[in-house]
Amino acid sequence: MTRGRLALLLLWLLPSLVRAGDPELVDVFSPKADGFASIRIPSVVVGKNGTVLAFAEGRADDADQAKNRIILKRSKDGGRTWEKAKVIAEDGDKALNNPCAAVERESGLVLLLYQSYPAGVNERSGKIQPGYAGDLVVRNWLITSDDDGLTWTQPRDVTKETKRESRVTTIAGGPGIGIQLRHGKHAGRILMPFNEGPFGVWNIYAVYSDDKGKTWKMGDAAPGGLLDAGDDKKKTSMVNEAQFVELKDGSIRFNVRRWSGKAVRKTCVSEDGGVSWSKVDDAPDLADPGCMGSVLRYTDPADGARSRILFSGPQSTKRENGTVFVSYDEGKTWPTKRVLCQNAFAYSCLTALPDGTIGCLYEANGTSKIVFARFTLDWLTEGQDALETEGKQP
Repeated sequence: MTRGRLALLLLWLLPSLVRAGDPELVDVFSPKADGFASIRIPSVVVGKNGTVLAFAEGRADDADQAKNRIILKRSKDGGRTWEKAKVIAEDGDKALNNPCAAVERESGLVLLLYQSYPAGVNERSGKIQPGYAGDLVVRNWLITSDDDGLTWTQPRDVTKETKRESRVTTIAGGPGIGIQLRHGKHAGRILMPFNEGPFGVWNIYAVYSDDKGKTWKMGDAAPGGLLDAGDDKKKTSMVNEAQFVELKDGSIRFNVRRWSGKAVRKTCVSEDGGVSWSKVDDAPDLADPGCMGSVLRYTDPADGARSRILFSGPQSTKRENGTVFVSYDEGKTWPTKRVLCQNAFAYSCLTALPDGTIGCLYEANGTSKIVFARFTLDWLTEGQDALETEGKQP
């Protein structure tokens, strides 16, 4: 082969070589294809047997409360292909919101919490009532699956265990994922992140179970979530949709959507298993235009690995420029980052796949579809970091 032909061949091959390590992108939910006017609010977990479970709200209209159903798609090959969408929770004309999933390590039980809103009533209406009785109350429900999402239990009302009776109107779990603690005296505890209203006057707190989801308790609201401005009618919240991650010493760090204040994520820490929290503070490395974001423990020093926590969210003044970060100091700073999606990027949810690949389920194209991205730590850090043992689950 002549030198000129070799050069032309290399030029032809170069784009594919460059793209070899790029994220693999697969459309998971598409409203038209899946039979809904709108599909939003992604949640993703990996079952004990490696099945990837992607949850979302299937909506009758492009609105937060629009006869929403909770829907699921499953993948048996690490997110490369997906089964058809299946409705796993519905309640007539009521809107079901905020899927938030967790997997119990030992049994593989998948737990999914979500809320129901009265038919035709939205969270901004001012009509939602506190308490547990009546038609204008937001309720909290739990369903579980012991076969990696093939079948689900009937919904169980856990409102009284997870919602304060007085003052609180709206509640929202996550959306995204919950966690199960690995370290400290509360190891085994399942925790779900929550915020509580009235609308615009939110506080954040944890809901937790020490018996694998049979019973639930509430922790205290984190202090500093509300800007001090007198009575509730004048108060403004700094916090909203919430996620959290276990730190290497068993404490828990909230990573929370900003509602007001400086346009960055909000954070606080619990040292007692989610019962109480430090004062809400800024996370200055993470910009936030006002959008749900995701945080995930990727590798744990207890497994002989470097401590790595991941975050995903839009890094702009609007919902675009979706970026994934790595923290090596338990979420205090976020020195390493890479853009996953330059264009429209809204809600997202991270997961770790059995082969060590990172997965991110995110709303794309102005929330017109939900995409699953698969990528490696090597890609994320541009070759500056890699797993300690190739092929070992993080």
